[in-house]
Amino acid sequence: MNVHDAIYNWLTIKVVTDARPEDEAATETEEMFLQMLKSDHGINEIQYEKADLFYHVSYLDNEESKSTKYPIELIEVMLKQILAEPEKYKNFPTT
Repeated sequence: MNVHDAIYNWLTIKVVTDARPEDEAATETEEMFLQMLKSDHGINEIQYEKADLFYHVSYLDNEESKSTKYPIELIEVMLKQILAEPEKYKNFPTT
C-alpha cells in the first residue's frame, strides 16, 4: 500500500472516530492505520482540517513536512453510511 492510500484509509476512519468517539471498533481500526503509517511509511505528526471542498492533511514524512488533500465526499462515504443506518453499526464493547 502506498503512502497516499494509507493516509486515505486512516483519514476515512479518523473522521468516523471523531464523530463517534464511543465506537470502539472504529477507534481500534484508526489506531491500526495510524501505526501502519508510522511503521511502514515513517509518517509522524499527522493532522487534518476540513476546508472548502477538501480534507487537508499535513504530516512529517521521515522528518520532511508534506501535505495532501482529499475530496470531502470521498472521505465521508463511510461516515454517511454509518449515520444513515446506525442500527447496522452498533457499538459492542470489547469487555
